[in-house]
Amino acid sequence: MIVRSGAGRRPGYFAAALVFAIGMAGTTLPTPLYGLYQQEIGFSELMVTVVFAVYAVAVITVLLVAGNYSDEVGRRPVLLCAMGFSAASAACFLLEHGLPLLFAGRLFSGFAAGLLSGAATAAVIELAGPGQKARAGFAATAANMGGLGCGPLLAGFLAQYAVWPLALTFLVHLALLAVATLLILVLPETVEQPKRWARLKPQGVAVPDEVKGVFVPASVAAFAGFALLGLFTAVAPSFVARTLDVHNLAVSGAVVFSVFLASIAGQTLSGRVGARRALPAGCGVLVVGLLVVATSLLTESLPLLVAGALCGGTGQGLAFRAALSLVGNAAPAEHRGGTISAFFVVAYTGISLPVVGVGALAQGWGLRTAGLVFAGCVMVLAACAGVYAALRPPAEALDQRRPGTRA
Repeated sequence: MIVRSGAGRRPGYFAAALVFAIGMAGTTLPTPLYGLYQQEIGFSELMVTVVFAVYAVAVITVLLVAGNYSDEVGRRPVLLCAMGFSAASAACFLLEHGLPLLFAGRLFSGFAAGLLSGAATAAVIELAGPGQKARAGFAATAANMGGLGCGPLLAGFLAQYAVWPLALTFLVHLALLAVATLLILVLPETVEQPKRWARLKPQGVAVPDEVKGVFVPASVAAFAGFALLGLFTAVAPSFVARTLDVHNLAVSGAVVFSVFLASIAGQTLSGRVGARRALPAGCGVLVVGLLVVATSLLTESLPLLVAGALCGGTGQGLAFRAALSLVGNAAPAEHRGGTISAFFVVAYTGISLPVVGVGALAQGWGLRTAGLVFAGCVMVLAACAGVYAALRPPAEALDQRRPGTRA
């Protein structure tokens, strides 16, 4: 596989980033709506986290089975397939009359996110021209986090202030998916001589030897940061409604949006700080954010919850951009899509397993106690990742690549 730059021909990396953002927004649209689904269908807090976990398991499955598929057949076919899964997810939520279609919608949404995570990230980076790689790397991570954050914000406001609270959101997203599909069709293909068809070759978490020195601290930091994101996207709306007695869906959506907005701000800072320092620094800020979140649970304070989201999200963004940039730059071009997908496997494991644990603990101990246990465990993990990255700076691993490897 040979990668070529698409700069100067048709839409570039910004258009690919917009496609990425639209696709990822669909994966978090149901976040502020789970309370309405609970009222309509009738299920427990544990089931909310299980529904959320179905999405994460689908993402991980696709990354393991087809994470490197865009390296073979090209970025555009995989992106188009992702848009198809996103549309199928929206259709399931529009037709929803019980848990089966709810699960199906999250399953299709996970398939879309799994395809987008590797293929869209690689496409955005590869479509950047000379001197644009740093900006393209930021555009890829910002599109990922920005899309995830805009989903709850859009759904919360439409459900609170517009008609058809459980339908209009997904109709709007279908329209956005149509725009994204048109953009994909005019994007240049960055893989030269892509195969028309290739057999799926499940790779597991396959990481080239020259990337492993970067991959370990980067993926552990991503796991911790995505665990925080998982807490907010799966459980925060329930905490806002049940513990803080705030039932405005727009507020719930805005609280979730705040952690992703802060992530983008942290990514901006990461580019200025440099990956070598941003990775351990981000883990440190993440620990502080989790401490503030835990305090908000103890004091039942919405302002502190938002402050924790902003602080923790900033730390997550600092570490996430540094981690993804290091992994993407260290990976050989012919294995970039697969390596990035392996990185996201670890990240999405972090967004799913801890959150299901919170749901299970909440059944017996209550949501607040479960949240405190979660915060404590992730604080320890983030602290360990930060210390590891500080003692063994990931930037040093870049020098271990074999001569001639493309960045």
